[in-house]
Amino acid sequence: MVFNSFQFLWLFPLIFIVYYVLANIPRVKSRTRHKVTNFALIIVSYGLYMQWKPAYALILLGITAVTYLSALVISRNEAYAKRKFLISICAVITLIPLIAFKYYNFINDTVGGLLASLGIATGLPGLNWAIPIGISFFSFQALGYLFDVYYKRIVAEKNWWDYMLFVSFFPQILSGPISKAKDLLPQIKADRQFDYSQAVSGMRLLLWGMFLKVVMADRLGLYVDMVFNNWQNSSSLSCLFAAFFYSFQIYGDFAGYSLMAVGTGKLMGIELVNNFNRPYLSVSITDFWHRWHISLSSWLKDYIYIPLGGSRCCKARNYFNILITFLVSGIWHGANWTFIVWGVLHGVFQVIEKALGLQKCESKCMWVRLPRIIVTFILISFLWTIFRASSISCWWGFISRIFVLPHNAISLYLFILSLLLGLVFLVALSKFLENRYDMIVAMMENRHRTVKWIVFAAAVFLVLIFFQRCFFFDICQNEGFSAVRG
Repeated sequence: MVFNSFQFLWLFPLIFIVYYVLANIPRVKSRTRHKVTNFALIIVSYGLYMQWKPAYALILLGITAVTYLSALVISRNEAYAKRKFLISICAVITLIPLIAFKYYNFINDTVGGLLASLGIATGLPGLNWAIPIGISFFSFQALGYLFDVYYKRIVAEKNWWDYMLFVSFFPQILSGPISKAKDLLPQIKADRQFDYSQAVSGMRLLLWGMFLKVVMADRLGLYVDMVFNNWQNSSSLSCLFAAFFYSFQIYGDFAGYSLMAVGTGKLMGIELVNNFNRPYLSVSITDFWHRWHISLSSWLKDYIYIPLGGSRCCKARNYFNILITFLVSGIWHGANWTFIVWGVLHGVFQVIEKALGLQKCESKCMWVRLPRIIVTFILISFLWTIFRASSISCWWGFISRIFVLPHNAISLYLFILSLLLGLVFLVALSKFLENRYDMIVAMMENRHRTVKWIVFAAAVFLVLIFFQRCFFFDICQNEGFSAVRG
């Protein structure tokens, strides 16, 4: 179930009410109520997931079963060689659906193209099937649990139903955050009762996330899509602003959805990890990855970077570990060379920062930090254009278009002035947006009820206005009407 949909608006309140009615059944032992509520959440999670393509729920169930049984087998073997062999086999089996559904066509096309250039014909067919939604997220979450058992960070879970809910919990299954077993499983096992303050906090996060997604990201997306899809006929200034606007679009899209997931989790009595921490105020690319998609960064650090040797090795090996980690990050994001190049370049920039000692900034002085924030934001925006492009050639054409300057001097001066003013505006906008949540929370907690409800009403009004407009145009497109989104 997508949070920014009308289905969510009417269905989630029903789920919420039924869930807490079951959690407060009178004259029933708390242990029994706990089992009933967990089982209800499993039914809801699988029911919502099956809306996309019912057969793909078998993939989710299969990965859950493989990692559950594998963890039990690994936990019962103490011999190092046998445990290492088991974790290798089990990890490969867990990743087979992800590789088959998400990467088979990419690997097939790449290898086929390479062999064709050498004059070798290949006849491997492509696979025309949809990717199971959320497979990257729940595969990594289940795999992380398996590695935690292997490294003896946690004890293997024996309760099948609790583990099943851990992998399939509906607020996070589609787009994260990627939870660790040590954080989520204890909450699944605990007795959960309705908590008013937690529910209010969840509603705030849900509303603010919907605001970021519907009001900011979807509106910016109209301009970004228009320019990226027709960059050949767009001006250099349009391409430049589209590149910067995409940085805010993807933040509003991803951070907004994560906030909605965290808020929904809170409403169900479960705390999910915060995925973003003001990423566009980062002073380096390294700092950016401490603030952006925190659950994925943590996963990559714990299960890729540290097992490779982390920073406890020579510099050359450490740099290699960074590059491999972000190569995996790029591959995880998508089956396209653009994602691979995007991930590798993030690794390259971090290697350069580490070699020059620029990965940190201890100074609190804004005049020291501000130039680094601006430079980092420009680099991040440059890298996002690779992420957004449909191919490497399209990305190169788009970037080249930005530097096609006007011919006459007046236009050139106006271009440079617009560039400088645009950078200042975007950094100021970034700071404004990154700090708005704290201010909005303070206003929502204002002791004057009038102020509190005005803020709530204004946010809901803006979300509904933009939401209704997006929904109207979606209906027009589905029905074949010639409507222009804008």
